[in-house]
Amino acid sequence: MSIDARTDWENRIGLRSGAWDGDFRGTAPELDPPTGLSAVAGASQVTLTWDPVPGAIGYQLHVGPDAEGTFVPLDHHGRDVTSVPHPPYVDTTGTPGVERHYRVSALSDVHVGGPLSDAVPATPGNGDAGPVTVAVDAAGDLGELPRPWRMMIGSEHLSHALSTDETGGRVVGEELTAALSAAHSELGVSHVRAHGILCDDLAVYREVDGDPVHDFSGVDRVYDHLRSLGMYPVVELSFMPHDLASDPSKTVFDYGAIISPPHDWQRWYDLIRDLVAHLLERYGDEVVEHWSFEVWNEANLEVFWSGTPAEFLKLYDVTAAAVRDVDERLLVGGPSSAAAGWCEELLAHSSRTDTPVDFLTTHTYGAPPLDFRPMLERHGRGGTPIWWTEWGVTPTHFYEVSDAVFSGMFLARGMLSAMGRIEALSYWVVSDHFEELGRPPELLHGGFGLRTVGELRKPRWWALAMLERLGSTRLPVAFDGDGAGSLVEAVAGSSDDGVKTVALWNLTLDQSKATGDRALEREVTVSVTGLTPGAAYSLTHERVDADHSNIAAVWGGLREEGQAWPTEEQWATLREADRLEELDPTTTVTADADGVVSVTTTMPMPSMSLLTLVP
Repeated sequence: MSIDARTDWENRIGLRSGAWDGDFRGTAPELDPPTGLSAVAGASQVTLTWDPVPGAIGYQLHVGPDAEGTFVPLDHHGRDVTSVPHPPYVDTTGTPGVERHYRVSALSDVHVGGPLSDAVPATPGNGDAGPVTVAVDAAGDLGELPRPWRMMIGSEHLSHALSTDETGGRVVGEELTAALSAAHSELGVSHVRAHGILCDDLAVYREVDGDPVHDFSGVDRVYDHLRSLGMYPVVELSFMPHDLASDPSKTVFDYGAIISPPHDWQRWYDLIRDLVAHLLERYGDEVVEHWSFEVWNEANLEVFWSGTPAEFLKLYDVTAAAVRDVDERLLVGGPSSAAAGWCEELLAHSSRTDTPVDFLTTHTYGAPPLDFRPMLERHGRGGTPIWWTEWGVTPTHFYEVSDAVFSGMFLARGMLSAMGRIEALSYWVVSDHFEELGRPPELLHGGFGLRTVGELRKPRWWALAMLERLGSTRLPVAFDGDGAGSLVEAVAGSSDDGVKTVALWNLTLDQSKATGDRALEREVTVSVTGLTPGAAYSLTHERVDADHSNIAAVWGGLREEGQAWPTEEQWATLREADRLEELDPTTTVTADADGVVSVTTTMPMPSMSLLTLVP
């Protein structure tokens, strides 16, 4: 009996691809345990810091009831990788007033952890929280503010942007196109990464009387449309055309993407080479200058690759050779893996075979992305661009946190972590017009999109919009107080016209508290120093929290029980509410005799503010 795509996905998503063999191995060493582990308790939280370990791509916190007992990995309920790239780490999973012990290990690969550090105790407080101060030096200059969100955004397969079907009474292609266009114009995003350019809906490949036939007219329609928006593709070379598949019965998603290896490797090579040559002829030098080619998607999961790990390496080699045969300047990379896996194995393979890896790509959900620079340096590839071509708050479809305020602050936290060390942190995905496991059944259904069906902006869209509005020069920020720099974070910028901007948020990674926790609320004072004494500024304070810039709260107050989609009158109300709201009315403030402007605000957990000082 057949099962639907969603059930099949849920049955297989945790399964890894095939058995490893002697040709599929890495050289990641076991690292020494971190030293200097410190656990500082505050109200309902413990902030953990430690000394970085050379060669570490990340760290795994462990927790136990006492120093001699059993320690288990600290799980913040992100449903994917639980390790983090760097300290500090704020733990809110403990019980206030109950002591626990912490240890930490260093990772040279996501699956290669060293021994645990010495244990340290901490007891989260069960009293009132202390204040937090955020000091911004407006006279400082840390260079250009990195913007890792600009490089790339994820999307449903791009033929979806040409669809004339309707979901919830809205035309799919029109709204997906509008979402992509808004990401470009409002968030500065330049590239789009999507699945399925080789799927049979675009009729790229067929065999007639045993001979292969290539037809790129469908691809042209898709990429012409994307280029008309001013955006470039990251060409994910997937999935397998039916007539080229060794086993076309192996599929994923509601649209039946085929995940098997080819039945003829030479024909796969010829298809990729002809496609790339066609793109270069059609779009010219911009393919060399702006496009890139990523091999497959998450082959380390059985749900996406029915072959073996060794066959994936062959797929990578054959694909890379086909791309480079067209033009040596073209960029090809991978492994486009789930849960930060197979990066070590691909790099080790590349070192053995000299197969190009022009950029390293992988995915993770529920935590800030790990730091692969030490791994690249160990393989003699320091400076290779690192692209997280999928990243998000959860890997789970139809999951409530995707629509929540929490996800916006999660996005801000990850982007701050990525600044200066990752070239692209691509949120998955731009729009709820998405059909991997079926099209949206209702307006807010836990979809992956930054924007809803109906083109309403979720809190995480506003989080990116706040970051995009920061000034171009990054300003120094210092923290003090209960959870300062771990629970409460901030980033600040300055513009050439003297405008100062500060984005700050209050968030724990602990998704068991995604709906909020009053015990984690903090009173935060932001002091902007280095201003001209006596100078007047217009102060604007915009906010995302449960009661501001939160379309889910508005819809929750409008809908009747069981109602899936808004009425026309409700759509009008929702569109009126679809804006970034001010917490307080814009006012005029004056720098004191020391050149300081201070703003004090209460930051619920989760919440995010953007403070703008205009001279």
